[in-house]
This record gives sequence, structure tokens and C-alpha cells, in this order.
Amino acid sequence: MAELQVRLVAADREIWSGPATRVVAKTTEGEIGILPGHEPVLALLVDGVVRVDEVGGAKLVAAVHGGYFSVDSDIVAILAETAELASEIDVARAQRAIDRAVAAGADDAAEIAAVVRGETRLRAAMSHQQATRH
Repeated sequence: MAELQVRLVAADREIWSGPATRVVAKTTEGEIGILPGHEPVLALLVDGVVRVDEVGGAKLVAAVHGGYFSVDSDIVAILAETAELASEIDVARAQRAIDRAVAAGADDAAEIAAVVRGETRLRAAMSHQQATRH
């Protein structure tokens, strides 16, 4: 069976690396799904959820904030400014961060970015919970 070799790296650490059957990420052009044999791609990532279907059936979910996404010869590199595995996300803490940013004002670019990051983290955590229930 054909497979992808995936590497998810944040600026401060390697998040995950291994074989996969599918990768889904959010780029500036929209959501992209990658299967083995996909044509080469180079894209900018936006704040979003990355989903990796690992060989063997496990599902990996991560919150990713900015960076690059590349595919070449079944090698997928996700180079994020920041990234966090959904299983590591403290949902209550993410919600408190959103609440603080909203209270600070929606007209400040930094606060708007904080809300978007928090919402992305919550979406990743919820997606992870759904994937682990199946």
C-alpha cells in the first residue's frame, strides 16, 4: 500500500513524524487533502486544523498557526510557526484565552489574532475528541 512520509514541525520543536495514508490542512487557497501519489504542492498555511490519518488507523490532529505546507514525491512537510497536538490542548485554558482577548477589545489586531488562535485550538481539540470516539 502506498503511503506518505509526513513531518509536522513547529519553530520550536518537531511535533510528529511518520507514515500516513492521508493529510488534510488549511491553506490560503482553502482546505487541501493529500493522498499518496499527489502532485507536488507548495502552499502557505493559515490558522487551522491539520489532520493526519496514520498508517494503522490512528488519527493525529493538531492546531497549526501559519507556516508552509509542501508535498513532493509522497513526502509531506508541514512547517508551522506554531503547532500543538490536539491531545495536548487544555480546552478550559484555550477558552479563557479567547474570553480575555474578546474582553480586551475586538478592534486590536493582536487580540483578534489571539481569538483566532484560541478558536483554532478549540476546533482541533473537538476534532480530536470526535476522532478518538470512532
